[in-house]
Amino acid sequence: MLTADRRLVASSGVAIRSVAAAIGLGVATAVLAVAQAWLLAHAIAGAFQDGLTVAALATPLAVLAVVLAGRAALAWAGEAIAQRISSGAKSDLRRRLLARAIDLGPRWASEARSGELVVLATRGLDALDGYFARYLPQIGLALIVPAVVVICLATADLVAAATVLLTAPLIPVFMVLIGRASAAQRKRRWTTLSRLAHRFLDVVEGLPTLRAYGRAGAQVDALRRSTDTYRRETMATLRVAFLSALALELLATLSVALVAVGVGLRLVEGWLTLETGLFVIVLAPEAYLPLRRLGAEYHASEEGLAAASAVFAVLDADLLPGGDDVDVPRLDGGYLEVDQVSILAPGRDVAAPARASFRVSPGEIVALLGPSGSGKSTLLAAILALIPPTSGSVVVVGGDGRSTRVEDLDGRAWRRRLAWLPQHPFLFAGTVADNVRLVTPDASDEAIVAALSSVGLESLELHRELGEGGRGLSSGQRRRLGLARVLLRRAPILLLDEPTAGLDAEAEAVVLRAIRAEADRGAAVVLVAHRPGAAAVGDRLVTIGWLATDADASTPGVAGPMTAGGAAR
Repeated sequence: MLTADRRLVASSGVAIRSVAAAIGLGVATAVLAVAQAWLLAHAIAGAFQDGLTVAALATPLAVLAVVLAGRAALAWAGEAIAQRISSGAKSDLRRRLLARAIDLGPRWASEARSGELVVLATRGLDALDGYFARYLPQIGLALIVPAVVVICLATADLVAAATVLLTAPLIPVFMVLIGRASAAQRKRRWTTLSRLAHRFLDVVEGLPTLRAYGRAGAQVDALRRSTDTYRRETMATLRVAFLSALALELLATLSVALVAVGVGLRLVEGWLTLETGLFVIVLAPEAYLPLRRLGAEYHASEEGLAAASAVFAVLDADLLPGGDDVDVPRLDGGYLEVDQVSILAPGRDVAAPARASFRVSPGEIVALLGPSGSGKSTLLAAILALIPPTSGSVVVVGGDGRSTRVEDLDGRAWRRRLAWLPQHPFLFAGTVADNVRLVTPDASDEAIVAALSSVGLESLELHRELGEGGRGLSSGQRRRLGLARVLLRRAPILLLDEPTAGLDAEAEAVVLRAIRAEADRGAAVVLVAHRPGAAAVGDRLVTIGWLATDADASTPGVAGPMTAGGAAR
């Protein structure tokens, strides 16, 4: 947790600004606290000892009102600045988290729990408000205010200053001890929340299947058990927080009481004046207040710190190797070559694809054939530089004859040259035009209409609202809408994963004509095909297969039912 604490400050410029603002506010708050204590002591002593009237005390009372207003203004300014800084820090971390999740690629995403990632990017990072807006500024106050108070007390009463100096450090000591004791409880609570989110998402996604097989009730019971576990962990965390607050309040109260008893005894003996004694008694609690609040704000920020640790775990995950952003060869006059590519997924003893080889040039369509599970979609991910080949390589050869491996290129720069249609195109809640324009935000309405017409969706209105996941459209319309998005991009390389699945013969013919037209325009097209019609549009057919591997899982070994390689037509 301390590592996350340090990294939050070190990796975020807004956190550094928050510390600087907290120091400035701490100095101003300490000065006003001393002024308030002195004005109160002066006014009370003058009224009781010297018999001064309200009129005679008008000036110190007016200044006291200004000081109180100043402290209120500083508190408001501190909260406003901290909230603004917190918003900036959360946005920065959220952008970095999502960008890292994209860079890590589909293999990491398939192994990660999407529900946990969603909770982390939303509620988890939102919990950092307690850290940036309250806990971090309170650190500055806890460092500055007690020091200023002790110095001012020393000028008035050395005994009171020594008492505060000896007792004040006990509060952070106990705070650290309690914080260490609650660390395990805090971690269990965050883990329980993440598991609950993941389970809930799985149940929602699989609810139709669960209802079909009569298993929905069992999942409801499982969710109820997970919710009860989270409730118990939350209550246990709150008990620790309340006990911590009680201990710190009790310690601060006893410390102030020691100061007050000493001042009272010295007043009786005549060693202190009433004004000095009042000044010490009013000012002493100000030394403990920031420390007490620091302990309370620490517990309020614990969930955010736990989430930050999880965020940094994602940010520290290993990326695929990449090269320069400026050295991506152009395909004009060149070709894309897949050379003996085999990919072995973690935990599997089968390479799929295995030793896949083919070449595609601008204006050509290569159709990939093979049974389900042979690695056709995985091969497209390797071409996209989202998955590294276990052996072999994907090479792009420019018009000048220069050959470069895709894995040596910057992934984002390389993917800007491609357009990819996955098996299940992503559609979000919005208009038809917004969904088609997702990767080409500057496209005109006329270009969008042309792209929709080319795939047989000319009847769709651009301003028609779609639900999440493209609700309101049939599965075939969703797939063709995704293809329209790809065609609108006019990329030099198209990777299409079963673009005609779920389409009738008439719609399939329209889609294949659009793909053929894109190849005639000069695009290099790699097409995953299961249906004979889709395979027929290919200039070459390549059969993709899989191989069982040796124990070291490094190279293909014993052949499986399908052989790898390509058959030219």
